[in-house]
Amino acid sequence: MAAHIGLVKQLHCALLKTKLSALSAGIRRCSALSNSESHKQFTSKRVRRKFIDFFKEGYEHRVVPSTPVRPRGDPTLLFVNAGMNQFKPILLGCPDPRSEMVSYRRVVNSQKCVRAGGKHNDLEDVGKDVYHHTFFEMLGNWSFGDYFKVEACAMAWRLLTEEYGIPADRLYISYFSGDTANGLPADEETRLIWLSMGVRPDHVLPFGMKDNFWEMGETGPCGPCTEIHYDHIGNRNAAALVNADSPDVVEIWNLVFMQYNREVNGSLRPLPQCSVDTGMGLERLVTVLQGKRSNYDTDLFTPLLSAIHQCSKAPAYQGRTGEADVGQVDMAYRVLADHIRTLCVCIADGVYPGMTGAELVLRRILRRAVRFSTEVLQAPEGALASLVPTVAHILGDAYPELHIESERIMDLINQNEVQFLSSLKQGRRVIDRTLSNMDKDSAVFPASVAWSLHRNLGFPLDLIDLMLEEKGKMVDKKEMTVLEDEYEKLRFQSEEDDGNRVDQLDLHSLAELQSQGVPHTDDSQKYCYSLGSDGQYVFQSCRASVLALYCDGALVSEVNEGQCCGVILDQTSFYAEQGGQAHDQGYFTKDGLQDVLFPVKSVRLAGGYVVHQVTAGETLRTGDQVELHLDEANRLGCMVKHTTTHLLNFALRELLGPSVNQRGSHCTASRLRFDFSVKGSLSVSELQQVEELVQHIIRQNAEVYIEEVLLYKAKQITGLRTIDEVYPDPVRLVSVAVPVSDLLNSNTTEQASVELCCGTHLLRTGAIRDFVIVSERQMVKGISRILAVTGDEAKKAQETGQAMQEELESLAVQVEAASSLSMPAAQMLSKEVGLLMNAVDITPIPQWQRRELQTRLKAMQKTSNTTIRKLEIKEAASKAKELLVKHSNKPVVVDLIQTDSISVLMKTVLQLSKSTPDSMVMLLSHLQLSGKVLCACQVPKGSASGSAIKWAHSVCARLGGNADGSTDVAKGVGNAASLTDITDILHWAEEFAQNKI
Repeated sequence: MAAHIGLVKQLHCALLKTKLSALSAGIRRCSALSNSESHKQFTSKRVRRKFIDFFKEGYEHRVVPSTPVRPRGDPTLLFVNAGMNQFKPILLGCPDPRSEMVSYRRVVNSQKCVRAGGKHNDLEDVGKDVYHHTFFEMLGNWSFGDYFKVEACAMAWRLLTEEYGIPADRLYISYFSGDTANGLPADEETRLIWLSMGVRPDHVLPFGMKDNFWEMGETGPCGPCTEIHYDHIGNRNAAALVNADSPDVVEIWNLVFMQYNREVNGSLRPLPQCSVDTGMGLERLVTVLQGKRSNYDTDLFTPLLSAIHQCSKAPAYQGRTGEADVGQVDMAYRVLADHIRTLCVCIADGVYPGMTGAELVLRRILRRAVRFSTEVLQAPEGALASLVPTVAHILGDAYPELHIESERIMDLINQNEVQFLSSLKQGRRVIDRTLSNMDKDSAVFPASVAWSLHRNLGFPLDLIDLMLEEKGKMVDKKEMTVLEDEYEKLRFQSEEDDGNRVDQLDLHSLAELQSQGVPHTDDSQKYCYSLGSDGQYVFQSCRASVLALYCDGALVSEVNEGQCCGVILDQTSFYAEQGGQAHDQGYFTKDGLQDVLFPVKSVRLAGGYVVHQVTAGETLRTGDQVELHLDEANRLGCMVKHTTTHLLNFALRELLGPSVNQRGSHCTASRLRFDFSVKGSLSVSELQQVEELVQHIIRQNAEVYIEEVLLYKAKQITGLRTIDEVYPDPVRLVSVAVPVSDLLNSNTTEQASVELCCGTHLLRTGAIRDFVIVSERQMVKGISRILAVTGDEAKKAQETGQAMQEELESLAVQVEAASSLSMPAAQMLSKEVGLLMNAVDITPIPQWQRRELQTRLKAMQKTSNTTIRKLEIKEAASKAKELLVKHSNKPVVVDLIQTDSISVLMKTVLQLSKSTPDSMVMLLSHLQLSGKVLCACQVPKGSASGSAIKWAHSVCARLGGNADGSTDVAKGVGNAASLTDITDILHWAEEFAQNKI
């Protein structure tokens, strides 16, 4: 066995030398840049361009644009945080076989990345040093089953030393030293590659799992990596500083060799196809090539630092850190420069500051920037947004969306800044009020209040600490940790699998299916339906063969009754969830067992296979024949909602302008949800116009044209709506009212709803029947969400809205005449208005009508409250007059009056105190049905005789209740079983006050 391994190693080394010799010759032939050029100034734009061109022109890599920083369909990520994120389907073996991605072999790009929140979180480190960032660009090249270690290392070395002209003696290489626990040998192959390329042996260094073994996550593709480090000092041996957190020796490029897959049980299995994934931060590379020691001293940041200086009252940036940075001025410069880049890129890509997930992280970034801008740099309000054009100037050539979205970005930043500055004032009041109610000897501030400020008002935790430190207080850290853990636990639970997801195929099972020649599922029958002569939709029946069964993480040949499994058929008529449309529902029956049902719980796509999540009603084996029974009503409902979503998208853009962009959608059989970018909530008039335009197209019974066309042709169509998706080629084009051929040939000037879409749609719009927007609200500033219903639900919403309108008109007449009502009647009327307000808020009715009703009801409630207040004042005046006669000139007045309103009771106390300003006044009221006792009191202002709150609290406490208020005025509630109890408490209350006097 040992002899066999030795022979394999010898053969491998011989092959390695042959490959290196050939590659080196190629490098020498195509080297186009002399070493002298490395001394020229590299602008960041030139560095980025040279990286792309090097791999594109020299090594035939396909240039793939950066994806937006919002991950595509990956719930495990808040933001795209590495160049490989968009290629995960390839690495996991499940790209859509119809998409361009399946043809990727060699790829290069510069990817926008954000590391803030989640596993990779650099937020709190940003500003403290000169190299951490929340936003950065990742330069990378990839090989998917093409070249591997030899070529990857040689290309990287040539680019750095020849094209960029970095001296070889400044570069150090780390490689994987192996790991016994995981049964992994040292990556000797990579070490030999570097040595055979002429790298000095003392510059090739071994490191373990922590530094040189890369993993995508807890499971998934992984492998050894080799990193290239740069010594900023030079002319020395800096090997000891590699991976030692030294600012003088920094990693600049990581080359990952994906050879294994980390299984659920923690074991490692060789991948069916090896890949190369490399990543090099543009910011660090530019720092090296421009001869700087700080990323912030490069042309990616210096224009921003200059712009910050011009709009602030702070001295110019000097690059200081730690104790040398007095007042954290330079830290504030770095925070602003970094955070404004992140804000611009995220907002341009559709991530807006909000309250959950990535939006919440962006909100914290924005507020952190505002705080450093206003408090440290003394910049005026609006200074942060004024930096947006500078960011667009620096990055706009590579990412043109920054120019397009500049105005929207500035608006959102300004709106959020105003909101935060208002929250700061409110938060300071909360802190001051809490401190005033605390024991003066206590130095610990309640963690619950601090956490509320953080979660609800968006206060950064370090700001809370700072504000309390100024007052000699601190947050209870233990309690704060408990609250944070509870929040994370709840968040995790809400994100957990709901149990209805398909038993997803893993990478090895996908590879096994492909190696066995199992064809991808033919799901074209999901589109096989027609309109019958009676106007009803007819769905084609479907019979299929069971090709594979997936259960408990493995492919199996059979499953038994009651087992849940994934079923792969040769063909299917079931729609798999994608494109914002819910999956189909229904069941299978097996040949010979027509009475035994196999309910389909869910349907998903995985690498070209449609996986049906099924509960077996009987033993099911590969090779069995089944008949698919589609829930036709559910499918038709989804078709109605999906086509309506297209009409809604068209109507919004048509009426509100081209700045409206889709930010997400979801259609089920019962309703549709549509998210879109817009400055503010839609007005009543705009909501009505959108509804009317959609209803107009429905009434036209317009034909829906669906055709597969080549992707490049589809993208040439004027007015085409697309979102950030990887589209197959050819792609399905859905056009309402205008034939696809006319759109392709530009034979029409008619505006139409035209989208790339894989969903199932109606053949004519008339089947929608009716359309109502039942909700429209801003999810975060700049993004609105519409919920809408169709057909019978729309009609019901309209009828309910009309009924509420009529009820409002009836109440309006009564409110107008309310001044002549008695107190109980006026209160009952006010209650009816309040009940209708609540009903209007929560009942599905047209949203435009809801807004109108809410406006009128608020006005009616105000009128009603004014009427009640006037009646209360009148009643209180009458009671006070009687009490004044009864208790004339007494220093303490304690009495019982009849009223069921605490408001009347308090007003009576105030009126009586006004007439006897030197008296202590307390009035009680006994509600005999409930047994409650209402209490209100007032003491003379500045009186030394006692406190109103202490008096009320003492009385109510004896009655088993509580009170609140101030030293002058207080009110409360307690309980008394009988009039005897009331008589006793009246005497006790008077004695209490007399004793104070």
